[in-house]
Order: sequence, then structure tokens, then C-alpha cells
Amino acid sequence: MSGPRAVGRTGAPPLEADRSRSADDDGTDLAVATARTRSTRNRPIGLALAPVGILVLAAGLWFYYRGLHLDSGDNFQQASALDWGVKLWPETVEQVTIAFWSTVIVVLIAVPAGVALTRPALRRFGPAVLSVANAGQALPAYGLLVIFLVMLGQGLTTVIWALVLFALLPVLRNTMVGLDGVDRPTIEAGRGMGMTRWQALVHIELPLAVPVIIAGVRTAMIINIGMATLAFLVGGGGLGITINSGLKLQQDPVLLVGAGLVAIIALSFDWLGAVAERYLKPRGL
Repeated sequence: MSGPRAVGRTGAPPLEADRSRSADDDGTDLAVATARTRSTRNRPIGLALAPVGILVLAAGLWFYYRGLHLDSGDNFQQASALDWGVKLWPETVEQVTIAFWSTVIVVLIAVPAGVALTRPALRRFGPAVLSVANAGQALPAYGLLVIFLVMLGQGLTTVIWALVLFALLPVLRNTMVGLDGVDRPTIEAGRGMGMTRWQALVHIELPLAVPVIIAGVRTAMIINIGMATLAFLVGGGGLGITINSGLKLQQDPVLLVGAGLVAIIALSFDWLGAVAERYLKPRGL
């Protein structure tokens, strides 16, 4: 152990150069190893495996559906309830439409409201607004649909606005929590560099609050997909029609196919939300 050090101290130029190069190589190797370790830790393994799991579930449901032999005419009730072109596909489109537009409207209302309620001038109104949003989610879903049915009549619009009120709280609350969680010194540093309040909000506060906000959006999205199965109660369509038919006719295959399609839609939307959460948040978080 003492040998190489003694040789180095003797001052031979080639040995000093070798030692210097060796130190640089060690540092480079350490940096590469650290980068590889960080890359491994940050690798979105879950995001990569989730679509595979969704495709496996969809393939399993498809083979189960084909295994029912609906074309044989042996079971008219199942064939009628599970007709893809007449029943399942239109209901799937309605389910996605309800979930998509109700979530978009929730984001358009809740995020600006959350931003406004975290500003000094409106901060005192935050608890009152959260109480109203909390009341919307505290109401039973069926009761909320009936209230909007009385006000707006039957149809998709009634369901969408009922779900907007029902899912408003997670996005509003997460927006306020995310913005309040941003470090004040970070904001003050931006202001000290000459940023206006608007620039500090756009370039510092909102990017740092994105993970918390998108977590609320994902929660609202899953709530809306699940609640959309009740849309048939007020004439809004959706896969709830198939699920309800399976319950009434006591046909487990009908019930299983309808519930399986709802699960696939929910998992797909949640995966898209996870992708957005990963790639929209600032690097380094």
C-alpha cells in the first residue's frame, strides 16, 4: 500500500501524470456511475408497464367476449345486451365523453379559482369556497344527479355538470395546497431578479405546484369515470346501461363485460394522467 505512494512522492513526471489521469478517470467513472444510478431510479418502469397491463386486460376481456359465442343465437339476452355496434361501442363513447368533458370543465374552473384564492386579496374567501365545493362532494351522487335533472332535464349535459360539481373539490384543494407549498424564499428570489407577480406565478409557483395539481386532476378524472356509470339514470347513456342490464337480467357475462370496459377506460385515463404528471413537472423534482 505504501509502495505506490512512495513512488509518487519521488516526483517522476510520468508517474505524476499517470496518477493525475487515474484520478480523472476515477472521477469520470464515479460521475457515470452516479448518472446511471439516477437514471435507474428515475426510470418510469411503472409508466412503461402500465400500458402492457392495460393491453393484457383488454385482450383477456376480448377473448372472454368472443368465447361467449353471441353469434350462435343460443342466448338472445346476452346477444342483445352485448351487441358491440349497437350497444357497447356507443355506450363506451358516451362514457368517455362524459368523463373527458366533465374533467376538462373541472380543470378550467378549479385551477384558476385555486390560483385566485391563494392571492393575498382573495385568500380570506378560501375556506368559504372550499366549504361549498366540499358540500358538492358530500351530497350522494344519485341525489346530485336528480337535482341537476330537475334543473337541466335529461341528457349528457345534465350528467356532465353534475359531475363537475361532484369532482371540483380535489382539483381546487390540490391547486391551493400546491401553490401554498411553494417555498417563499424561492418566490422572493424570483421577485428579487425583477419578476412581476404574474411572472413569478407562471414561471415559479405553477411549475413547482404541477405534481400536486395533476394528482388532484387524476383523482377527479377517476371519480368522473366511475360516476359516469350512473348517467343512464338521467338519460345520459354510458356503460351503466349494460351493467344495469346484467343486474336486471341476472346475466353475469353482461355485467362482467360492462364493468371490464369501465375498468379499462379508468386505467387508461389514469395512465395518461401519470404520463402528464411525469413530463409536465419541472426537472429536478
